[in-house]
Order: sequence, then structure tokens, then C-alpha cells
Amino acid sequence: MSPAAPPSPSPAPSASHTHPASPAGTPRPSRGARLLDWRVRFGALALIWGFSFLFIKVGTEGFAPFQVTFGRLLFGTAVLAAALVVKRDRLPRGARVWGHLTVAAFLLNALPFSLFAYAELTIPSTLAGICNATTPLWGMLLSLVALSEDRPTRVRAAGLGIGFMGVLTVLGAWQGFSGLDVTGTALALLASFSYAVGWIYVRRTLSDTGVSHLSLAGSQVGLATIQLAVVTPMFTSMPKSVELVPLLAVIALGALGTGYAMLLQYGVVAEVGPTTAAMVTYFIPVIATAAGVALLDEGLTWNTPVGAVIVLAGAALTQTRTSRRTTPPAKTPEPLPATDSPSARQPATRT
Repeated sequence: MSPAAPPSPSPAPSASHTHPASPAGTPRPSRGARLLDWRVRFGALALIWGFSFLFIKVGTEGFAPFQVTFGRLLFGTAVLAAALVVKRDRLPRGARVWGHLTVAAFLLNALPFSLFAYAELTIPSTLAGICNATTPLWGMLLSLVALSEDRPTRVRAAGLGIGFMGVLTVLGAWQGFSGLDVTGTALALLASFSYAVGWIYVRRTLSDTGVSHLSLAGSQVGLATIQLAVVTPMFTSMPKSVELVPLLAVIALGALGTGYAMLLQYGVVAEVGPTTAAMVTYFIPVIATAAGVALLDEGLTWNTPVGAVIVLAGAALTQTRTSRRTTPPAKTPEPLPATDSPSARQPATRT
């Protein structure tokens, strides 16, 4: 899930360090972050984001979808704010930056989080997790139009076609989508589309801000929290009673899936680069499916896992880059997306 911030900010000294073997400004994980091997943190990140769809499903059993979204953003903001205080990082400055972050918060947090919550009222968490994996497909399709530097290749075009064939397989198109909740599935796919649109937006509008990754991410999630704080009371009423399990699910969804997971991803990207870190995308639907089937007793027909494999294969092909004869100049790695959909960052990532 998802997790966007603009590319190539100049890191604040208090938020990151410069690796001797890396370009100036490349963030280096702190000593505390490196106590755990990056592979362990990578696995923890995949588990947290994979279980996020289960947390959404459980949360909606006790709260309205907007309340689930507001809760996850609130607890996620608390974790990121604490990290900002500990690192003594500064918030972005300038009306332009905050204006663009407000739009990014809507496209990458408030809107897709709410859409997934509403979708899981009627579709299983397994299907929601697979729909999330379509984000690289939407991203490539949009980048061909919005990003002039992203030129199509035969392999990437084939990946796009294969990926959408996988979507049709998951949905059981040959059966006329019988037994499928069309509205819920459409909402989940729209959420993934929103991630892709959001990343393209920040790529075009928020480059070279001179602000650290953590500051941008924390500010963006905080703005999304404010947006939901305004919307939620307009469409929901306070629950008559609060059940413990849904409450714990919302807390875990926010504190782990939206807050702590972003800090984990920050460290992994800083240590091994965005391309390797983005591979977590391909584990999320697998974990989401396993969790939904094992813990929520959700049904699973043959076309769901088969279609998911096809979707992931197509998504992987869309992320390939043509080899170059000359080595391009080193570039500062792009910052983390303020979303729990790492695939939202894929269309814009170049190494």
C-alpha cells in the first residue's frame, strides 16, 4: 500500500548523512537503523503493507470507512511527527510547496485510503491487495503522456498489455464478472490509479524543494489528516460503541502501515536504492492474499492467484529500462512516497 514525495530534495543535515561512496546528499541510514540488516527491514515492510488490507477490513467492521481512513492518518502522522522531533528536522517552507503538498496529500493519501476502505466493505481484502498491485501499470500508462522522458519500449508495452490481461483474469472476465462486486472492485482500482496520478503530479511540481524526505512525507500525511478531519464529520456520526479489535486494527494500520512502514522504507531506500526497495511491491499482494485466506477465511478461486501472478509479471516488465552504452551521471535517489503503495513511485524511478 502504498507508499509520494517529490524527487531529489537537498537533505537536511539533521535528517540524513552523506555516504562516503555515494553522491553528495545521498541519505545514509543511521546507526540504529543499520542494527537490523536491510533484508530484515525489507521483509518487515512487506509484511506490514501486506497486512494493511486485512487491517482495513477489520477496521471497517467497527467504523465507517472515512473514520478508518482518518484514524490511520492520525496515528501515522503521530509516528512521523515523533520522528521529525527526534531527528530535529524542519518542516517545508513556502506557500508553493505547501500548496502542492496539499494536492499530493489528497491524491496519495486521503483519496486512495478512503477508496480502499469503501471498497473493502464489499470485496475481500485479497482482491483489494491485488488491485493495489496494478499501480505500476497505471503509472506507466500515465507517464507516457505526462512524462516526456519516459519513452515506451516493446518490452514495457508488452508488460502493460500482460498486466491488464492479469487484471481481467483476476476479475474473471470470461464469466461476465459474475459474483464480483463491480462497485467495490472499481473503487479499489481507482485507488491504485490515484496513487499513479499523485506520483506523476509530485514528479512534475515538487522537484528540488531543498527539503528532506522525512519532512515532506510527514507534512503530506499531516495535510491528509486535516483533510479527513474536515470530511469525516460531514459524512459520518460518532459510533455508539467502540469495539476493541477494530480499534486495534485502525491503530496498527496507522502507526505501522502509514507511519513506521514509511520510516522503514526510508532506511531501505537510503541503503540499497529505490529500485531494490521497490521490489517490496511484488510481495504485498502475496501476503495480503495469504492473510485474508488464513485469518479472515476469505474464499479463493484459481483465477485470483493466477491473475495476480500475471499482473505482477506485467508490472515488472513495465519497470524495465533500456540499457545505455554510457554511464549516466549519478543522481540523488528520489524520496519516499508518503503512501503505503511503493509501486506509486515506480513510474518515476530511474537508476
